[in-house]
This record gives sequence, structure tokens and C-alpha cells, in this order.
Amino acid sequence: MSTPVLRYGADYNPDQWLDRPDILAQDIELMKKANVNVVSLGIFAWATLEPAEGQYNLDWMAEIIDNLYAAGVSVDLATPSGARPAWMARKYPEVLRVGADRRRILFGERHNHCYTSPVYREKVKLMNQQLASRFGRHPGVVMWHISNEYGGECHCELCQQAFRDWLKEKYGTIEALNKAWNAKFWSHDYPDFDYIESPAPHGEHSVHGLKLDWKRFVSHQTIDFMKWERDCIREIVPEAKVCTNMMYFYDGVDYFDMAREIDLATWDAYPTWHKPTETIEQTAMDTGFMHDLIYSVKGQPFWLMENCPGPTNWQPISKGKKPGVNIMAGMQTVAHGGDGVLFFQWRQAQGSSEKFHAAMVSHDCREDNRIYMECAELGSMLKELSGSIAGVGREKQAAIVYDWSNKWALEDAQGPRNKGLGYKHELLRHYTGLKQNGIDVQMINEDSDISGYKLIVAPMLYMLREDFAAKLRAFVENGGTLVVTYWSGVVNETDLCYLGDTPHDLTDVLGVRRLEIDAMYDSETRRCVSVCDELPETASGSMLCEVAALEGAKALMVYDEDYFAGAPAVTVNAFGEGKAYYVATHFEEEFYKPLYELICDGVVSSCWPGHLAEGVVACSRGDYVFLINTKDAVVWFENAELAPYATAVYKKNGDKLDLLYNQMAFNWSPVK
Repeated sequence: MSTPVLRYGADYNPDQWLDRPDILAQDIELMKKANVNVVSLGIFAWATLEPAEGQYNLDWMAEIIDNLYAAGVSVDLATPSGARPAWMARKYPEVLRVGADRRRILFGERHNHCYTSPVYREKVKLMNQQLASRFGRHPGVVMWHISNEYGGECHCELCQQAFRDWLKEKYGTIEALNKAWNAKFWSHDYPDFDYIESPAPHGEHSVHGLKLDWKRFVSHQTIDFMKWERDCIREIVPEAKVCTNMMYFYDGVDYFDMAREIDLATWDAYPTWHKPTETIEQTAMDTGFMHDLIYSVKGQPFWLMENCPGPTNWQPISKGKKPGVNIMAGMQTVAHGGDGVLFFQWRQAQGSSEKFHAAMVSHDCREDNRIYMECAELGSMLKELSGSIAGVGREKQAAIVYDWSNKWALEDAQGPRNKGLGYKHELLRHYTGLKQNGIDVQMINEDSDISGYKLIVAPMLYMLREDFAAKLRAFVENGGTLVVTYWSGVVNETDLCYLGDTPHDLTDVLGVRRLEIDAMYDSETRRCVSVCDELPETASGSMLCEVAALEGAKALMVYDEDYFAGAPAVTVNAFGEGKAYYVATHFEEEFYKPLYELICDGVVSSCWPGHLAEGVVACSRGDYVFLINTKDAVVWFENAELAPYATAVYKKNGDKLDLLYNQMAFNWSPVK
């Protein structure tokens, strides 16, 4: 087995430059200078690989792969299914998607293909097996990049029938489906599976069970297509390792399900740094949440497959990164469990929509360009750390429940707030509170094995399956610490409301019982006061304020105004060998740091033993601890200094931490 290395590189599109051998030669030289050791190749190259049906042109790719390999650059070779050529759409219109309005789209853009179409699957198989036969055992090909950013849905008749077949397999009988969907509402009982249509703006869009199962089906069909692509390659190269790039808080695919079918989890990160409404630390927390989610879907190191070294071309304000932030973002990836840092893109395109999307090599083609210089410095740093960090996993400490079915159901619930339930904001509040206390966080869903964790946080677990409630009960009974928030334990897995006390199956664990919930207007808050010494004297609830009755729990905060004054806002309850906390409203961000300082005391330990200065984020991987400065100023710690946007790496040595690496500031000025 080969020794793990930190992979560094970019998305490479040499098919756009085949008429410029001087450019291709310069690419190799600049990659070596930047310590690039991997590129993703051929993601949108289908029209060049197969310019006409059955006419394959792979020689150019063979030359590119050979030249890269000779220069020490490996390849993550893509299947080009994300954008099919024009000849295919013209000859086989069934490969193009049909929208929810039942109109077939025209050729163009990308990701507009039908995952169910037998024709498209056959064309993908032929292409993928051409690539596998030619390059599958090339020593330079270290990974297979299956398509690109899978997403979207098709409502064609092929997909309608596949949906009906999926429902029939899931429910068995139409009677069971009608019961699960509460189809008697508005006289919606379906006489047979053949009557069922996907949700449509001019048709059915009020049966929540239908909409939820449609989302599950779309996720299933997307993953099924990905498996088809993967298996086409493995028919030729059984040992092929595969990945596919996931996206930021993407709604359309359950990544826990997808991760079971791939060897390496990867994702594409495009945070908007330097927003006037958000600090760099807040942006980093948001990105760190996604790093931790992608690590967690497989429980092993991941690659950041795309991030931008400068301004994008598509964000409303395509803001660049200030000097040093690019390196900070790369080091943050590694700190959270990343074994690969890749940019989109290697070289800026000359034309079309991404021509102004930043790249490691800009239009000026100069190696003294600021972005290239910073990328080269990051490559040097990763090369230095590679032997120590690559392949190192992360210890289980705290977990946050992030479940796609829960999110789908929650955001379609039609109450208590239809203008943003704030699920993402709630997740980030708890995540930030943990990270500000130096706690490492992973993510779980309702299918996850929760053994080994010491703390589990379940924000807005609206859809609570009974089997998962039983797991949480046993977790607390056996000594674990559980945090549950408002609007949890409301419905079952088909979005039917539980009858009886809620949070369902957890009222005795939590020691509270929900009475009602009040939605706040955006400008509304409700004052809360502390009835313990460890929490702030006052705090404000917003978004949703749940009213609960104490049934054994101890109140730590109570509401101090409105008709529910005196009702608990934060509680703790002893249950078995463990503890369960309940948070009944959405507090301001500053409240969660002291809240988790209280909750984590004696339960989970900070990965950094000292005080974390404002703006400094701590993460650990195995025996290594990372301190990341998100501020544009020097931070002093332990008689040393951390430069602006810099990272220090420590190695555990018994009860001590030995400094392994302390990054110098990236200094650059346009003034010579």
C-alpha cells in the first residue's frame, strides 16, 4: 500500500489549449514550481473525446497524462457525463431533462441530462469504458472523478415510471402509500400507483409525503446513475478508486447515502470571504462545518476538489481574497481532515462564462502574479507537512445530527414559519459554540453508528425516527450527553405528526414536554434570564420560541416576557448515567460559547489546552493540533506569535504540545 501524501493541484482543462503547445509546455513548468502533484482532468471534455458519434479521439489525452506523469503530476481522471456533446442531444432528445412544468429543455449549459434514460446510460458506458480501457492502469491515474457536481431532477415519462416503481418497492401496496401520505387530505387517495405524478407547479404540490418521497427518489436515482458510471469503469478496472465532488449544503442528494458508493469524499467550496456582514472567523466556521460534514460522510480524510484562489465569476459580488487568506483556507482544509486541496481552475479560460473565474495561472501567464505566488507558497507548505499529516484520521468527540430527510421535511412543513425556519442558522450556532471552545465536531444522520461519541447535538430534529430516538435514549442512559432543540420529535419518517407528548419518545429523557411553539417575526425577540451561575444573565430568543413544561428537568434559563414568561428556555435533565439538555429557542450567536462551555465541562475536552483568542480556531487530527488565525493581525499565544491568516501545527507529546510548524505571514504588496 502506498504511503499517503497531501494532494495539491487544480482542475485542468488542456482540451481548451490543444492549439497552443507553448501553453501546455508552460503548464508543466509552472505546476512543478508550485509543487502541484495532482490535477483533475477531462471533466467537460466529451466533445473533444468524441466529436462525432462513435469517433473517439483519446490520443491528445494520452499525451497530456504521459507528460504530467513524467513531471510528477498524477491525474484524477474524470468521466465527462456532466455535459454531453451537441450531436447527442440532436439525435437522442430523450437524454435531455424535462422540467417540473413538463417541458423538455433545449441543448446547452450542463447537468441537464436524464439519469433514467437508457440511451444516455449506454452512451456514458461506451465513453467511460473507452477511457478505462486506455487509461485505467496508467500509473499516473490515481483516482477516477465520476462526473461533476451531480444534481438536478428530470420529470420525463421515463423518470415518472421509475418513481412509481420505486414507490411500489418502498410501500408494497397503494393502501400503505395512501396511509403513509395521509392522502385522504383533500380527497387525494390514489387508486393505483399509475395515478402518481411527480410534484408540479400546475399539479400536485401540497401532499408532503409525495414531495418528500420525490426528493428521496431523486437522490436515489442520482446515486444509481453514479453507481452505473462507477461500475462501467470497474468492469474494465475492478480496482479503480472513485470519487465525485459534492457541494455546499446541497439539498438534492443525501451525501451520507452517496458516500457509501465511493472511495473518497470530495467537495467544492466557494465561500464569499470579506463580506461586510460577516467576519472572516464566521466565514471560516461556515466552511469548517462543511469540511466536517464531508469528512463525516465516510469517516475518513477527504479532498477539497474545487476552491477558488481569487474572485469567482458567478457570485453577486465576486470578491477576491486578501493576501494570506488563500493559504489560510488551504490549511483549514487540512486541519479538518483534508488530504487534498485543489483549485478551480489551473488556468483561466479565454472565453465564455468562466473567463473571469480566478485560477492559479491568470491571463497574464506570469509566475510573479500574486495569486500564483500565494498558491505556490501553499504548495510548498503542504509538501513540507505531507509526511506528518497525510492519512491521519480524527478522534470522535462531539457530533451534530445533519439528516437530509429531516431537512427536506422540515423546510416543507408549512409552519410554524414559512419565511425561513432557520435550520442552517441553527446548525451553525451550535457548531460555532463548540468550535469556540476548541471542540472537534463530526456529523451524523439517523442511520449513523453513534457509538464512541461523548456528546450528540440534535438541532431542529423535526423528523425523528423511532429507531433513532431509541438510539439516543440508550446513548444518554449509558452516560452520553445529548442536546436537543426546539421543534424536534414532531413527525415520523413519512412526515405524519406524532400523536401524544413530544418530543416523541424523548420527553422522559429530556424531562420536558412541548406545550406549543410561537413563531417570531424577523424583528421580534423574547428576553430570557439565567437561573444558574454558569450562563449569561440575559439572552434573547428569536425565530421560534417553544413553550415547554418541566417534567423532571432543571431550568437553566427561563423566558422573561410575553405570556410564556417563566417557562424554561434551557434545561438539563439527568437520565440514567448521562445528561440531556433542551434548548427551547434560537439564541443570538454569542450565547452558544458559554452554553457549550457549560455542557462540555467534564464531557469532551478542548483540543487546545489554553485560552483561544478571538478569531483563532483550533482543530485536531490524530496527534496533531492546528491553530488557525482568521484575523488580519498578529495573535500572541504561549509566548509565541501567530501571523495574520497564519496556521501553527503542534504535535502531542504526552501532556505537552510541541510546535511542529509555525507559518510565516504571506507578505505581498503591489508597490515595489
